Amino acid sequence: MDFQIMGNSKFLPTYDKFSPAPRGTVHDAPRSQPTLSYIMPCQRPYIQHHLNEAEQDTIPEDLPAPTGKYKLKYQQYASEMKDGYKQYIQRSAEKPKPGKGPEANKKVEGACLDDLITLDRKALLQQGYADSPYHRRSSAKKSDVETVALEKKRQTVAEQMMVDHLSRIRTNSTLTENDLSQKVEFEGRVLSRNGRDACRELIGFFFAHDQSLTVYEYRMFGKNRTSVLPFIKKDVYCHQYGQRKGEQYELGDFYTGATLTFLSCDHPSLPKSIKENALLRLRITSIDQVALDSLKAASAEPGREDPVSQEAQDQLVLQAIQEKLKEQLHTKGVRILTGLGKYFQRLDKEGNGLLEKTDFQQALETFHLEVSEQDFESSWLILLGHGHSQNKVDYGEFKRAIFGEMNEYRKSFVRKAFMKLDFNKTGTVSVIDIRKCYCAKKHPRVISGHSTEEEIKSSFLETLKDACSKPDEVSYGEFEDYYEGLSVGIAGDEDFVNILCTPWGI
Repeated sequence: MDFQIMGNSKFLPTYDKFSPAPRGTVHDAPRSQPTLSYIMPCQRPYIQHHLNEAEQDTIPEDLPAPTGKYKLKYQQYASEMKDGYKQYIQRSAEKPKPGKGPEANKKVEGACLDDLITLDRKALLQQGYADSPYHRRSSAKKSDVETVALEKKRQTVAEQMMVDHLSRIRTNSTLTENDLSQKVEFEGRVLSRNGRDACRELIGFFFAHDQSLTVYEYRMFGKNRTSVLPFIKKDVYCHQYGQRKGEQYELGDFYTGATLTFLSCDHPSLPKSIKENALLRLRITSIDQVALDSLKAASAEPGREDPVSQEAQDQLVLQAIQEKLKEQLHTKGVRILTGLGKYFQRLDKEGNGLLEKTDFQQALETFHLEVSEQDFESSWLILLGHGHSQNKVDYGEFKRAIFGEMNEYRKSFVRKAFMKLDFNKTGTVSVIDIRKCYCAKKHPRVISGHSTEEEIKSSFLETLKDACSKPDEVSYGEFEDYYEGLSVGIAGDEDFVNILCTPWGI
């Protein structure tokens, strides 16, 4: 029986059939028309020998019988693909199809498809990966490897932190190892559209004994070389932004999704690209919840939780506006959010990320986004109350306030995909490299034969390049905007992760 072992490697053809044959006999395929099959690169020396004989129109008589190893692998693979595609067909059949039957003019999943342009339809093709057959076994294996690597990284940083504060740093206090062990560990990222800064791997610690904190940057060079460097020196810090500006950080300020703010002038060792902005914003992407709960339980203070505080009320106002806009973005999110990114960049003549009120009003009108005057004024007052000057607001923050943003779990995979593409750590990726890395083999339309790999890849590149200010490269901010827009129409986190993991192989 002829079969093919799938994979990303290049395979060499051979003229041997994979059917068992007794020793001393030859296969009954005609010598003038040998049957092609494929085998893996690890068998190249073996195959090269038989290719040379095939050129002489001879077939060896002592060909060994094939092992069942490759047959079993192929049968398992074929079974998984078949079952997965059957499930995909069933799910597709259950979904409403626009343009057919009496429901054609109704909204599909809360968004009307009548006003979609070709660019929107091509962008929506990426959502097909959410329904692609998912290999849970290999995914679980990869997850286990990543968990071990993450734990090793955390341990390396924690050890370096202990060494720094117990040996290298001279203090006039009685700092002990026990004091440093009473801590909560968290991972963070820089809120920035600069790819080099946004993809920095940061691990921080908040110490309960004196309510101080420190942040380290973990760097990896190649496969074996690593470096751990202080990013935010250990000290007691206060909020530099928002309703609680000037108040000292405490345990209740640390949770996944929280934003920590620092004055960049207080940290001379920061990279130049970060020091260009007066304010450094760090977003907590994950936290040691067990340690956090333990420290909260041991704390003498009850913890700051005021559900009717001004900060909580502001958040409710912004969430209500985001819900109203979500339906408008549902199927047009990629085009609108990437378009807004380019629009704001053109208006930002000074390059500081700040724009005036009229700029934002004009942008909403240009992109036909319906925000009532009352909602706009409410959001504007909230943003000004966060410490901005009286006439300008950071447009990145404006987008997050009005449209919301992906949760940190989704965003971690966006950064992971970009970091895989940006192997030179420049913050931008060439379109040529993206084309090389993007793989459409597992897209359901390719599997079913309705589209070719090149068609799916070209659709993706066309919609991504439309988001870019330069025709031949993609910045991290533009890459993030693209997936931010795509994320709006994806309800489940695992579906969104599948959309990223499948074509990028992460």
